[in-house]
Amino acid sequence: MTADTVGGVWTYALALIKGLAPYGTHVTLATMGAPLSEAQHRQVAAIDNLTLYESTYALEWMDNPWDDVARAGQWLLDLAAEVNPDLIHLNAMAHGNLAWQKPVLAVVHSCVLSWWRAVLGEDAPASWDTYREWISRGLRAVDWVVAPTKALLSEAEALYGPFRESSVIYNGCDPQHFCTGTKEPFILSMGRVWDEAKNISLLANIAANLPWPVYIAGDATHPTTGETLPLPNVHFLGKLSATEAAEWLGRAAIYVMPAKYEPFGLTLLEAALSGCALVAGRITTLTEVWGEAAVYADPQDAQELQAVLRHLIEDEAYRKHLASLAMHRAQRYTAAQMTQSYHSLYQQLLAGEASPSFTESDLASSISKQGNVQ
Repeated sequence: MTADTVGGVWTYALALIKGLAPYGTHVTLATMGAPLSEAQHRQVAAIDNLTLYESTYALEWMDNPWDDVARAGQWLLDLAAEVNPDLIHLNAMAHGNLAWQKPVLAVVHSCVLSWWRAVLGEDAPASWDTYREWISRGLRAVDWVVAPTKALLSEAEALYGPFRESSVIYNGCDPQHFCTGTKEPFILSMGRVWDEAKNISLLANIAANLPWPVYIAGDATHPTTGETLPLPNVHFLGKLSATEAAEWLGRAAIYVMPAKYEPFGLTLLEAALSGCALVAGRITTLTEVWGEAAVYADPQDAQELQAVLRHLIEDEAYRKHLASLAMHRAQRYTAAQMTQSYHSLYQQLLAGEASPSFTESDLASSISKQGNVQ
């Protein structure tokens, strides 16, 4: 299994690997991107069915990463030759068309081109054509493509398909990690406040007009100025540990993610399991996951978000009802259910025949050509 070390993919990978232990599955995890932190190394050490191989190769969504991506491909093939896995699970997409000689699935966790459309309202410029080519080749070559929502899978197929086979497996987390405490009158959100996709700045900018304080966990540093700007009625919590985040979720009455782009929304799930009423951006992925168990606001409309939040603040019965609906809905998205779905897919792939794209000699030529694409 491959993974990067930042954000939701890391959390997802560890939850899945832990869940696979009772099935007798051992996972060799190959990481790319940033080095693991000490906390991440402790997480890995606590999982018996995991063997870690760490690298710092650039990731496919970074600026001009293709030489590094090609080198990472050769590293992954050398690693596969060493450990001889039964199956390849890619949590990135560019390496799908390597000569794996084993069944391969790739998960579309997000992508630059769909991000560009959702956040900036236009197609990505020509400078991303190389990215499109690599991702299309990768996803078309694998035996199976997975996405965490139907909406994202449909968009990925339109952008990069057709795929050989595909399905939706919703992400999940362990409900035991979260609990409902005594709810307090404040609003919580988590993420980088200036992240255009998460769009938490929309919440921060209306906070002064809300009767409850707003707490934001995550990086509050502005990407251009490097400053943390003071915002009325907003309290920045900084980066929280998993335990600290669970404590804040247990106390918060309302959790807000006014996203313009969010392929699944893991923190919404964590908030639902913690008894929060959910407010989300009105986008296809989030409405698919939460249905009537959340309330939505146009991610471009500050007044609508403010009205939704005021309604929840003022109507305690409605707020508690919404939190109950979210808690019930969240039972669909447990780590156990996610793991069972992946295990079933693994068995299906192992029962069939792998469909290798290239011979070993073709691979060397392919890596050399792709590495020189500008």
